[in-house]
Parts: sequence; structure tokens; C-alpha cells
Amino acid sequence: MEVLGEFSQALQVKLLGNRLVFPPHIAKGFLQVEELANKYPVWVSDVNNLEDALGMIASIGSLTSTINKAEVLIQMIRKEFNALLKGKAQSLSDGKAPDSELSTPNSACYLIWKDPYITVGGDTFINNMLQYAGFTNVFAHLNRYPEISISQLQTTNPRLLLLSSEPYPFKQKHADELQQLLTDTKIVLVDGELFSWYGSRLLKSPSYFAELGQRISDS
Repeated sequence: MEVLGEFSQALQVKLLGNRLVFPPHIAKGFLQVEELANKYPVWVSDVNNLEDALGMIASIGSLTSTINKAEVLIQMIRKEFNALLKGKAQSLSDGKAPDSELSTPNSACYLIWKDPYITVGGDTFINNMLQYAGFTNVFAHLNRYPEISISQLQTTNPRLLLLSSEPYPFKQKHADELQQLLTDTKIVLVDGELFSWYGSRLLKSPSYFAELGQRISDS
């Protein structure tokens, strides 16, 4: 697989044989997609929720003549997410409602970057995964990936602050620093891959969300 170009260390545009180039949708502002399109067939994805992700998998399956495998993967992912939702519904019917001591149970802020602090808005794939995981994004009224301040976090006062393992590799030391400033907020380190990767990794997300919710509830 030939690498045609890259943005930072994480973002690459690659040529599959001489047939397809798959630049991620985030690359549209940085890479010369039009220039690539003059030489190669170009396909660009724009994934903002689970249904977009499943549509993307189907599209790639069609483009790469692997539609049968793609459809099997889609069915498996749907099954896992349906099981997650069914489990949440069962918990509520058993009387295991979210903590009602706070005005907004499971309100959360999800941080993806430090210096400056950057969170996720309501039109992002991560926000949709937060919803499936049972969290309410306190910055869902904002778009894309807004920069926020400590004072904004203190004002919104989320029940949970979720520190992602990527793209910024938050560690326990960062949680400890923030805990001193956000004394009423529970701070949790989370696996960023399972909140933000929208390919086959989605198979693992529902079980992780269920485990994460149980861990938070028990702590």
C-alpha cells in the first residue's frame, strides 16, 4: 500500500493498488483532495453517528467488492448495539434508574485534548457514542470540537469528566490535576478507540460501554 501523503503522524491518504484513495473526512480541510481526484477515484466519508458508520462500511464493501463481508459485519454490529440498548431497558425496568441525587444524571464532558482543553459537540460521532453509553453531553449544544476552559467546566458542573486515551493520551496524573479544580465531578479515564473508531472496532464498543457504566455506578 503506497502512502500518497499525510497530515501529522496519524492521518494518511493511501492508494489501494491503482484503484481507490480513502482520505478521512477530517482531511478535507488539509489535503488536496481535488488534486488527488484528478489522478485517482476518490471517496470521502463523513461519519457523525452509528447509522453513518454502518453506511460507510457498506459503501466500502461495495467499492472493494466485499459487500457480503460488509453486510455480515453490519449485522454483527447492530446485534451488539441492540443488546446494549436492551440491557439498559432491562435495568430501568428492574428499578435500577440512574443516580437521581443530581439534577442531570450521567451528565458528562468528554475531553480529547489538553492545552487547550478540547471537547466534542453534539454533531460528532463521539457524541452519538456517548448517548449509546448512557451519558448526556453537557456541550452537545456546540458544534464539532470546541475549545473550552476550566471555568466553563466549573459552570456546567458535569457529573462525569471522561478523559480519552486518544488523540491526547490522558493519564491518571491529568485526572488528579483536574480533580483538584473540579471537586464535585467524577473523573474517569476511558478508551478513546471505543468511542471514536467507526469501523470494525464498533463490535467491541457496546460491551465496553456496559462495563464502563457498571464501573462508574459501583465506584
